[in-house]
Amino acid sequence: MTDFDWLFFTEVRVGGLLSGVMYSLVAIGFVLIYKTSGVLNFAQGAMLLFAALTFVSLTERGISFPLAFAITFAIMIVIGIAVERAVLRPLTNKPPITLFMATLGLSYVIEGAAQLIWGTQVHGLDLGIEDVPFDVGGVYISQFDIFAAIVAASMVLLLSVFFRYTRIGLGFRAVADDQFAALAVGLRLRWIWATVWAAAGLVALVAGLLWGARVGVQFSLSLIVLKALPVLVLGGFDSILGAIVGGLLIGASEKLAEVYIGEYFGGGIEGWFAYVIALAFLLVRPSGLFGQKLVERV
Repeated sequence: MTDFDWLFFTEVRVGGLLSGVMYSLVAIGFVLIYKTSGVLNFAQGAMLLFAALTFVSLTERGISFPLAFAITFAIMIVIGIAVERAVLRPLTNKPPITLFMATLGLSYVIEGAAQLIWGTQVHGLDLGIEDVPFDVGGVYISQFDIFAAIVAASMVLLLSVFFRYTRIGLGFRAVADDQFAALAVGLRLRWIWATVWAAAGLVALVAGLLWGARVGVQFSLSLIVLKALPVLVLGGFDSILGAIVGGLLIGASEKLAEVYIGEYFGGGIEGWFAYVIALAFLLVRPSGLFGQKLVERV
């Protein structure tokens, strides 16, 4: 019986955790919208694609990285506010399925607009960080994965500080807890919604750049949102902390499963193993690890 290779196990687990951080970043965009409006924003993937495609198209036209980032962020803010006013506001108090279908249709509109404006070709995106491993005590870790994890952690810290210590952030927390109580004390619900959509646009931009640098800026990039769904199921649809923990669990689990049990299923289980975990978790804890539990009163 061969000895278990703990160094290799650690290497796979660390790689999975770092990949999970990128899943978490996508999931946070869902959480921001869901906490304030109760809408599962399926257009988050299209926003991610539009942001990445806009940024790389601007840089290819000779615009500097900081200026292209600022312009793209401004565009994402405009898109977020436009979505809130043109889609969410007229559908206030409508059934959740109506709002979900609205964001689903919106995702195709945004993707079509991206194709109309920037074309359909695949773009390479270089952030200046090579995706090469380096040795840490016998464990090989990708430089790009570490860079992505640092960027994602910084984004989470920035959002946490903003929503905890600023006036708008406190308003966001009040709306997330009870919309009617927030209205009763004079909070401008629509303004808070617009701000949250702008924050979701920033998250989409950062996530789009990281994923675009890894897999290329192409229209399949919008399907990254499908990886965020198991993360949300595990962590909870209304918890930023849950999105982080869920992403780490999904990232590590699928990598370990692919390496250690994938051969028994013919390989390639990394693409669907996360959904198996999510389905099993739904049967045990539908609200997620950190999600708000819904209690029906008899």
